[in-house]
Amino acid sequence: MLRLVSFALFLLTWWLASWLVGATKLPAPPAVLTAMLGEARSGALLLNLSATLGRVALAFVLAMTLGTAIGYLMGRVRLANRLGDPWLILLLNLPALVVIVLAYIWAGLTEVAAIAAIAINKLPTAVVTLREGTRTLDPALDEMATVFAIPRGKAFRHIILPQLAPYIAAAARSGLSLVWKIVLVAEFLGRPNGVGFEIGVAFQLFDMPLLLAYSLSFAAVVLCIETILVQPFEARLSRWRPRAA
Repeated sequence: MLRLVSFALFLLTWWLASWLVGATKLPAPPAVLTAMLGEARSGALLLNLSATLGRVALAFVLAMTLGTAIGYLMGRVRLANRLGDPWLILLLNLPALVVIVLAYIWAGLTEVAAIAAIAINKLPTAVVTLREGTRTLDPALDEMATVFAIPRGKAFRHIILPQLAPYIAAAARSGLSLVWKIVLVAEFLGRPNGVGFEIGVAFQLFDMPLLLAYSLSFAAVVLCIETILVQPFEARLSRWRPRAA
């Protein structure tokens, strides 16, 4: 009920703002809904949303896989941390726009360049989170695994991984929110489809209903994925933690 009330207040505020500033700058909800239904009937909305979600999925999996491995290595091996820390600081402070532009210049306006640029922008946050999580591992549990001669694979799965689970969930949550934003920039600059591309076209034509239609459709998909997939995944990984009274 609270979410429905919040949504109703959002629509009411939007309608009032449209009336105050004019439909040219901020179209009313019916105009945006009409544009959204038109794109849905033509199939363009589904096609562009699917293209964007595909890029998000590939870049996210790539960044999380590499980020988890590199972060664990840097947290465990002091030499790896010293060698990798300057590069990590550089990537953390390098603007996403620069990475995307360089990727397109070096690799061309290709799908590989776009996914690589998105993954590189997400990579350092995953590395930092997993590195800090690895540093908090309980050494007593490592000693126990050594004393009982537990195989490395089994020890990693049953001892190390459960301790890292909350950090993996945090990296996934923050990383996904970052990927959602960066993928639109990558599509805006150099892809022939996707939500970011359509927003760029609408911007050039000053088609505000179309621009808001794609923006809100994308936001709705993001909200559904967060509610249905991300939050339950995070709760499952953190289920062993004691709940606050």
